[in-house]
Amino acid sequence: MSHADQDRLSRTALGVFHLNGRFLAVADKLAAPAGLTAAWWQVLGAVISEPLPVAGIARSMGITRQAVQRIADLLVDKGLAQYAPNPAHRRAKLLRPTQEGRTAMSRIGPGHATFAARLARELGDEGFAETVRVLERLSRAMETLGLPDPSDAPARPGSRAAGT
Repeated sequence: MSHADQDRLSRTALGVFHLNGRFLAVADKLAAPAGLTAAWWQVLGAVISEPLPVAGIARSMGITRQAVQRIADLLVDKGLAQYAPNPAHRRAKLLRPTQEGRTAMSRIGPGHATFAARLARELGDEGFAETVRVLERLSRAMETLGLPDPSDAPARPGSRAAGT
């Protein structure tokens, strides 16, 4: 890997980390009137169109199953979601929103639409579409590459791996 590639990777990662923080702050602000947090909104949003097992939600969101399980249990305790039997897997119950959860999600819609329109004006239609394409492409590439294997790193001169 060239130094230019390393720099681009570092800048990309820092940009994504910064954006993640901004998106979480915006999501918390949009979800608050509905009595939700960004994390609750994220998990409820994953099951709004169809029930999913916790592991499936975690895979789609790119976070750990344990993190989703904690949030799912909270949503169930708050009456915003419920567990349902999973015909495909007896032990992996499906999470689905309750009517109260659907109502809470619908309260987010107007603020979400307003913010989306503001962002579209800021980026322009083509810029917004290109942003989506680039982020989806980056996500697919990262999935394809998987996690780095430390043993694949080139040996440093003078290290044991270099034979000294």
